[in-house]
Amino acid sequence: VQLQASGGGAQQAGGSLRLSCAASGRTVSSYVMAWFRQAPGKDRDFVALISRSGVSYADSVKGRFTISKDNAKNTMYLHMNGLKPEDTAIYYCAADPRSLAYYDVAQQYNYWGQGTQVTVSS
Repeated sequence: VQLQASGGGAQQAGGSLRLSCAASGRTVSSYVMAWFRQAPGKDRDFVALISRSGVSYADSVKGRFTISKDNAKNTMYLHMNGLKPEDTAIYYCAADPRSLAYYDVAQQYNYWGQGTQVTVSS
């Protein structure tokens, strides 16, 4: 599976962005798919995930970000509203076909996109 993340950019605080993660090589409709982010000098942190069981969000983005998936397009999205400077990071999409023990741990995922930069200014 190859993942291609896109849609990052620069926004002012309060603005919106939509990230996309296009999958190729295999249909990912049954996969767990997630977004993580990594700020300079920090660990890669969980943002949101979507699976057949539903969706889950990090507390820091709840109510502002929405994860979705279009199985016909083999693509996952992250709609980000109410952006804050602390959302500045490289955003990575991830996918895995297994039932994971810890969905919010980056090391659990086998497939990764290349990352897309999101910069939010105050």
